[in-house]
Amino acid sequence: MGTAGCRRDEPSSPPPAATAATVPALTDPADFPYAEAGIADLQAAMERGETSSHALVQAYLARIIALDRNGPRLNSVIELNPLARNEAARLDAERAAGRLRGPLHGIPLLLKDNIDATPMATTAGSQALAGFRPPADAFLVQRLRDAGAVILGKANLSEWANFRSTRSTSGWSSAGGQTRNPYALDRSPCGSSSGTAVAVAANLAVAGIGTETDGSILCPAAVNGLVGLKPTVGLVSRDGIVPIAPSQDTAGPMARSVEDAALLLAAIAGRDPNDPATADNRVLATFDYATRLHGDLRGMRIGLLQDRLAISPEVHAATMKAVASLREAGAIVVPTRIPTEGQWLDDEREVLLSEFRPALERYLQQREAPLRTLEQLIEYNREHASDVMPLFGQELFEQAATRPGLAAPAYISARTRARRLAGAEGIDAALKADRLDLLVAPTTGVAWPIDYAGGDRFPGAGYGAAAVAGYPAITVPMGNSKGLPLGLAFIGPAWSEPRLLQAAHAYEQLTLARRPPTFPASVPGADATR
Repeated sequence: MGTAGCRRDEPSSPPPAATAATVPALTDPADFPYAEAGIADLQAAMERGETSSHALVQAYLARIIALDRNGPRLNSVIELNPLARNEAARLDAERAAGRLRGPLHGIPLLLKDNIDATPMATTAGSQALAGFRPPADAFLVQRLRDAGAVILGKANLSEWANFRSTRSTSGWSSAGGQTRNPYALDRSPCGSSSGTAVAVAANLAVAGIGTETDGSILCPAAVNGLVGLKPTVGLVSRDGIVPIAPSQDTAGPMARSVEDAALLLAAIAGRDPNDPATADNRVLATFDYATRLHGDLRGMRIGLLQDRLAISPEVHAATMKAVASLREAGAIVVPTRIPTEGQWLDDEREVLLSEFRPALERYLQQREAPLRTLEQLIEYNREHASDVMPLFGQELFEQAATRPGLAAPAYISARTRARRLAGAEGIDAALKADRLDLLVAPTTGVAWPIDYAGGDRFPGAGYGAAAVAGYPAITVPMGNSKGLPLGLAFIGPAWSEPRLLQAAHAYEQLTLARRPPTFPASVPGADATR
């Protein structure tokens, strides 16, 4: 694999917060005082003086050294913030002076490494951008820091957010190597927000931020036993994030509870003049999503997308159990279908391929990256193929390079048709036909074995329409198959995050299905095809 897997806590990065020598040893990773602790728990502990932001940062850094760099070697954190401890100390001083910024004050978070955060690099997982340090934070990172969060570091991801090859391996990047699923180290962590999911699942950070174009938050969250929320496109700014396609791209929270996801969403949502999509944001930037978590499911009409149950018998059984829980809580669950299911797939592909080059080049040029065109990246990959392409190629890059641009009639037609088929004639039509408040479906199947020869063996998913329509979806743990987590997806119309969070939280509290990982090398008897 050449030099693939090099980590940016080696000499090319500032070393103070990133080397084992400067972090207290974690003698027993199983005895972690903050295991499964949520944002409110840690905030209360800091208020009581039982811990501090600096102590939290030290503890999570030690756990990263113990579990990510050593032990099971999860390989989920690609770079640590050399200023994290200093930032935490400043926030502790603010707390001592009586200045609290909000519920995220002093909370350590991780970011997917396609999100700009100074002074760290942004590589999108590619050696082509090694050492590229953008001059400013992404807009959502500014909001997180203003809210008092500490950016602990950057998480590994599927290279170029899984948009380089038609047969890529999720969780692998030439800049960071292979991220490993903590529920079975030989299983896929799914992608592309794989590092964020694995790190949060393994308690290497309190929570994190991922990005999604189609499944890159929901799938890794589901197979790593997490809550993952893909917001409505336009709720969260994409400024300062390496793009794929503005029609579908968004960032969103990944956490161990719905409450933590709601708190993160409240911090990052808001209008940004540098992202025109947020100009249509129909909710207040200061909306307190956590206030919607105290409702119940009584009288709520929920449509079950039954065609998604064919993913596997295990998924079918777990989903039926989830439906029973929803009904016991007072929800009215009826079978339904999206009438246009799958009809948008060819158009979605055209949209992503057409939007990729102009969006990526705009980002690279605005941020003054070392390579600033798709053609330059393609050539770099060819010249460094043994290091950058030891496992799979760059077919999607090459296909995107041939697209004529955003004025092409074929692209414009595909974009309009895809959004209509997935949105107005898809999710919206299903909701209207049965007078539904939202839809549910299994998020995806169990994690499949990592297979470099064959690539990903993706089992199917229930969230595709939401991705193409730009609508919100949230996944919540709903059980497991032989120890491998399964998720339940809640899907709604545009700007329905408050209702989705309410329903997801009510279901979560009914079932409490999340189980922390134990890092086994494999899961004997688990079906390799599901």
